[in-house]
Amino acid sequence: MSRRLVYVVGPSGAGKDSVLGWTRHQLANTPSIHWARRTITRAARPGDEVHEAVDETQFLALRERGAFALNWQANGLHYGIRHCETAPLDHGHWVLVNGSRGYLEPTRSRFPGLTVVHVCASPETLRQRLLARGREGLAEVEARIRRTQSLPPVQAIEILNDGALEDAGRMLLNHLQHLPGWPE
Repeated sequence: MSRRLVYVVGPSGAGKDSVLGWTRHQLANTPSIHWARRTITRAARPGDEVHEAVDETQFLALRERGAFALNWQANGLHYGIRHCETAPLDHGHWVLVNGSRGYLEPTRSRFPGLTVVHVCASPETLRQRLLARGREGLAEVEARIRRTQSLPPVQAIEILNDGALEDAGRMLLNHLQHLPGWPE
């Protein structure tokens, strides 16, 4: 049932976490939708996504033991999706994964037929949001934007998140509701 995997990608600053959070709130009472929790080598911080925080040694040990259905490295961090997070697919449920564009092809190989969603924003919006986060200086932000612009296009459902969060969220929700077999 890999076609029931929705793999959401997008550059830092596009608002992927916010769009997913808005959509998750709208679908909170839909038991056949599972929101995969990521394992990340980053401490939990207020306002961030809820994730399993581990250090790099723990992550590498988990990966070595085969704990992850998916794992990748981006922006100096390790990310993983444990097998238990994709297991609902075996029971006909939908699974939404906050993924990585750089790991898209291996994910497509592992889960043929998945649906890809690309949350994007204009370079100006990315710049404003990244600078507002305060994690990086202007040079690092500009480098991120250049990397984003140099990547090949993704064949995916495109969600432009330059305006109100609700607009992008409704756009995503509308696309999901039109997927074959999506729960009523």
